[in-house]
Amino acid sequence: MPMIFTWPLMLLSLLVLPLFIWIYWRAQQRRQRLTTAYGTLGVVRETAGRRPLGWRRHLPPLFFLLGLTTLLIALARPVMTIGVPRWEGTLILAFDVSGSMAADDLAPSRMEAAKAAAIEFVQRQPPSVRIGVVAFADSGFAIQLPTNDQAVVLSSINRLAPERGTSLAYGIASSIDAIYMRPEPTRIYSDLTPTPTPSPTPVEPGSNRSAAIVLITDGENTVPPEPLEAAQLAADRGVRVYPIGIGSPAGTTLEVEGFIVHTRLDEPTLQQIAAVTQGIYYNAQNDEDLRTIYDALDPEFVIRTETLEVTAIFAGIGTLLLLIGGGFSLAWFSRLP
Repeated sequence: MPMIFTWPLMLLSLLVLPLFIWIYWRAQQRRQRLTTAYGTLGVVRETAGRRPLGWRRHLPPLFFLLGLTTLLIALARPVMTIGVPRWEGTLILAFDVSGSMAADDLAPSRMEAAKAAAIEFVQRQPPSVRIGVVAFADSGFAIQLPTNDQAVVLSSINRLAPERGTSLAYGIASSIDAIYMRPEPTRIYSDLTPTPTPSPTPVEPGSNRSAAIVLITDGENTVPPEPLEAAQLAADRGVRVYPIGIGSPAGTTLEVEGFIVHTRLDEPTLQQIAAVTQGIYYNAQNDEDLRTIYDALDPEFVIRTETLEVTAIFAGIGTLLLLIGGGFSLAWFSRLP
């Protein structure tokens, strides 16, 4: 992994190292001359009763040199790209807020049960995961763009309330817009032909491991466009969709705010959405199923690398090398080099 320096000019301080090496070499030459001249007279001798030090004599200065080199490099504030075990990604919770979500076959209602399970799920996510909230009925709109602020996400979920109609396509399309934070177009009158927005190059379905959509719905699609067309848009961006179906595929008649509503879960469509985007379809018959499903969700977010300043690491290693050199010198010579 390449290393760069915030203050590269400080590396010029390494030029003092050859001077220290030369001084040490000259000291060793002088010691050798003294040993040759006076060694036979007993003026310069190894410590009585101890084994000759030999090469170990050079070990403390070597540690001091390595420690000094590391500390001088630390002065330049080195920066490295390091793999950090930090989960990152973008997760969109797309809620069906059609009128049938007010049904009370899930206590206290489908909507409240879905919200409660989603809140527990959000609270378990690491802070590095960005979460957004999208509500869709007969159209889709982003309630909260992806953010790391869980309090904001939880507040957005709590504000959800049943509306009308069901458009799975709008729910998926709005979730894709939220993932890529596509701004609303500026509406300015002009007689010029608008420049078409270039379509992104399709990628392999499910290849975007840093983004996923959890699609929570209890009904069948009642408003165009076709949901599979929106699913293909998600697949072309590599974004996986995890549909969670609430209710019965056979259909049930429910009383919602005084009105009789017949709702049927379109499982085949939700299964196709999951298949097209390389996601997984889940069915929830009760609030306990919802919690189990959220526990089973595995968005497979990627682990990214980060560029970090490693000055403290170099400083710590340099200090440790100096301490080791000092320890050897005190043990063998009863002094520091």
